[in-house]
Amino acid sequence: MNRKASDSRTVGLTDGMRAVGMSLVLSLSPTVRLSAQNTVDPLTIRFSAMTAVSGYEQAMADSLVALFPGQAAKDRVGNVVLTLGRGAPKRLVACPLDEPGYVVGNVTDEGYLTLRRVGRVTQPLFDQQNLEGHRVTLFGLKGPVPGVTAVRSTHLTRGRPMLAEAAFTVDNAYVDVGATGPAEVEALGLPVLTPVAALKQPHAYGGGLLAAPVAGRRAACAALAAAVQAKPRVTGMVVVAFTVQSLQASNAGLESVKRLAGPFTDVSVVSVPSQFEGTPVETVALADARAAMQRIVEWMGGRQ
Repeated sequence: MNRKASDSRTVGLTDGMRAVGMSLVLSLSPTVRLSAQNTVDPLTIRFSAMTAVSGYEQAMADSLVALFPGQAAKDRVGNVVLTLGRGAPKRLVACPLDEPGYVVGNVTDEGYLTLRRVGRVTQPLFDQQNLEGHRVTLFGLKGPVPGVTAVRSTHLTRGRPMLAEAAFTVDNAYVDVGATGPAEVEALGLPVLTPVAALKQPHAYGGGLLAAPVAGRRAACAALAAAVQAKPRVTGMVVVAFTVQSLQASNAGLESVKRLAGPFTDVSVVSVPSQFEGTPVETVALADARAAMQRIVEWMGGRQ
């Protein structure tokens, strides 16, 4: 593989790393059809392996439609919506699918990709924790492509004072996909605005804990999906929505469901508590996801 050895930003991917990275990306790709699950835990782990950058949730949405064949469909905004029961009262229960991430902003003459952030973030070191020196996945036109974010050369910066340096931000990020110029990037199917996210590798530990980026959001949607699979006895009509673009200024997905399918007498947005929110090791307790699922089932039956 041709590398730009003189460039201090270069990290590079060996052929072996590329092969391993590609196999990981394909095994975790959100376009893989989901099989039916009857418990919250496997759904939480599976959802945590998926990527849904805000505004680019289509692949995960398609997987959810496949999980509920004949029940769920995407509305004109991209939300996944299904209806349980009929009559009054008419209520809405929802969870947000999207996550903060990045899109390709430009391609340099040397074949590096620069990025732009998408979606609101609350963690001040979000870029540094999720990008600097990390493996990423680019969801291109020809499928997922593995990459890595370059870091400063340890040889060229050794001995320099570091105290005055600002924290790493997306403006410092250069993603290496093994290309030597724009033509090779184009051949990989990575145009401007291709969504990019940290490589997802959910990690179960500690006897019932799960660490993964946006684990809280994924656990909430897993609890909602498991509640639907439990076939609860519904009082009145319950509209279930897995919403998109919640991290945009207007929370466009949820607001569109309210307008298109409402009005509703009650709206519930599912949440599961998490620790280390906004970091690559955001952690949830699977017991909390199961408890959320039980609360949803009870709420659907009219019990508060």
